[in-house]
Amino acid sequence: MELKRAGSQPSLKGPAEWFTGTVRIDPLNNPPAPARVSCASVTFESGARSAWHTHPLGQTLIVTAGCGWTQCEHGEVVEIRAGDVIWCPPGHKHWHGATSTTSMTHIAVQEALDGKNVIWLEHVTDEQYLSGVKNAGG
Repeated sequence: MELKRAGSQPSLKGPAEWFTGTVRIDPLNNPPAPARVSCASVTFESGARSAWHTHPLGQTLIVTAGCGWTQCEHGEVVEIRAGDVIWCPPGHKHWHGATSTTSMTHIAVQEALDGKNVIWLEHVTDEQYLSGVKNAGG
């Protein structure tokens, strides 16, 4: 058994190639093979969001604080709040982040396939993102 004490792992800044705005990633667990599931707590400051991406084996998001937005390709922006749980199926193109006025934190849980748990795509445009103000009530 391995115990990772709260605060024992350093926070990481969300890389600009994967995120827009200020994002903090707090690693929770990334066990060695043969385990394939990893998880992290991700905090998006207002206006911050991920780039479009997919997951080879899907992703579960557990919103733990604040209010955010998520969108699936060809879908509308949807508001998400603390307590919500989102399942993104394998290969499903989506993004998630804070609203334009509030921060949002979620725990992201994903499983790796051949060592890869995410495929990063293009950035979400300001126009796509700000459609959340109209569609999700932000």
